[in-house]
Amino acid sequence: MTQPPSAELLFDVPPPPTPVERLLALADRYTQHNDMLDLVLADNSEPDPATHIASAQQLTFRTLYAIKAIYEQQLYENADLSDAVVRLRQLAYLSTASEAERPQLARELTALAPEAVLDSASRVAAEIQRRRWSDVAAPSESFSTAQHMALHEIARGHVVVTGSADRQYVHHRTARVLISTLRSLEAKDLIARKAKSAAPAYIGGQPQDRVHLTPAGVTALATVLALPPGTTTGPSRGPAPRTQAAARGR
Repeated sequence: MTQPPSAELLFDVPPPPTPVERLLALADRYTQHNDMLDLVLADNSEPDPATHIASAQQLTFRTLYAIKAIYEQQLYENADLSDAVVRLRQLAYLSTASEAERPQLARELTALAPEAVLDSASRVAAEIQRRRWSDVAAPSESFSTAQHMALHEIARGHVVVTGSADRQYVHHRTARVLISTLRSLEAKDLIARKAKSAAPAYIGGQPQDRVHLTPAGVTALATVLALPPGTTTGPSRGPAPRTQAAARGR
């Protein structure tokens, strides 16, 4: 006879992802989709037009599900929130449209998707924090400005690594990311590299290593996404000590 699960197992279930976490994971899915198309297009052989269809269908489904998760928060409508949802609906439409296109045009239709999803995620995070500040989890990690910027760039799908184990180069787009910063985030298990999954840096070159957020990285970035890079993050350490000038003024 099958034994019933213990009480510990019944309650040892991870919480469902928040809407912001779901959006960050969606941005990464778009990055993986674009990388797949880049590798197909970099191949000298004629690409199979159907290569990307299943992936595009999954993106459409996940994007619509992310919109549903936002509505389930029952947030008050405002311009930022409406813009975020409209942009996501546009991405769902573009993903659906890309199914009928050849890989080159399909790649163009989703080219800016990771950035658009991250922008929507930032707007949603800011609105949740503004409306429900008491329910927002405190950041569990403390990030330097460089680490904070790197996490944003990785979420946008802007960071790849190339080179050998002795000498590695980071290719970034809108903000500079150092290899030392990536290593510090890897040490915290917040990011990981997927070997040879991104397009070569030049025609005929070897595929590059895409840098992704890990599940822990998604959770960590979600808690600070509404904060501008450079803002002090991490658990509060209590009130700052009074300075001598403040003490004399009492």
